[in-house]
Amino acid sequence: MGELSEKACIPCRDGAEPLSPVESQKMVSLLNDHWALVENHHLEREWSFPNFAEALAYVVILGGICEEEGHHADFELSWGRVSAVIYTHKIDGLTESDFILAAKFDNV
Repeated sequence: MGELSEKACIPCRDGAEPLSPVESQKMVSLLNDHWALVENHHLEREWSFPNFAEALAYVVILGGICEEEGHHADFELSWGRVSAVIYTHKIDGLTESDFILAAKFDNV
């Protein structure tokens, strides 16, 4: 996972194709086991916290990573819980950058 998290997210080019199911399976195997590959479309993960304040603080940290990388996840925040969905909106599918972002989240 360390190698993947050391890469930088690269903006998606016009005409880029999403990763194939085989490519996505290979990439997800490099991540923490808590990530789910959903229909070869997106990655999902959930974290639990003892209260709302800690969950909110975590979203702020992850949001900072998104800003640094110029690649943004979708977050859901509730009392004691944060979930993230990652995919490349421009192509409505997965690219290597999605897995890089997930690996960076796992380093927090």
